[in-house]
Amino acid sequence: MNLGRCTITRAEIWGALRGLQMAWDSGHRRVELQLDSTTAISLLSPGSPTNHQHANLVIQFRELLGRDWEVVIRHIYREANFLADCLAHKGHLLYPGAFSVTCMDPDVERWLLYDSVGGFVVREVN
Repeated sequence: MNLGRCTITRAEIWGALRGLQMAWDSGHRRVELQLDSTTAISLLSPGSPTNHQHANLVIQFRELLGRDWEVVIRHIYREANFLADCLAHKGHLLYPGAFSVTCMDPDVERWLLYDSVGGFVVREVN
């Protein structure tokens, strides 16, 4: 999805909202939502304030979260989810608002396989 110009946090929240909506619409009732943004996780968590620039999305997310299903939100490091990074880069090539995912795309298939076997990249933390 191409959101145009926005903050990384807004893009993360949009992705979480859209992903949960797709899971609900597909009939999944036990979902693990993995996010690499601790800021987004903090904003989406129950009890956090809604007087910020992302409030409209957070409210929609919480309404969706309140449905009759089990959703676990888990932080993962960006390096553990190359597929999400690949899709984000591909989204920049789409027209604003467009949404497209295909498993026939060689990049998508490669990073899906990489993530599924637990591939990783070593990073230095200072």
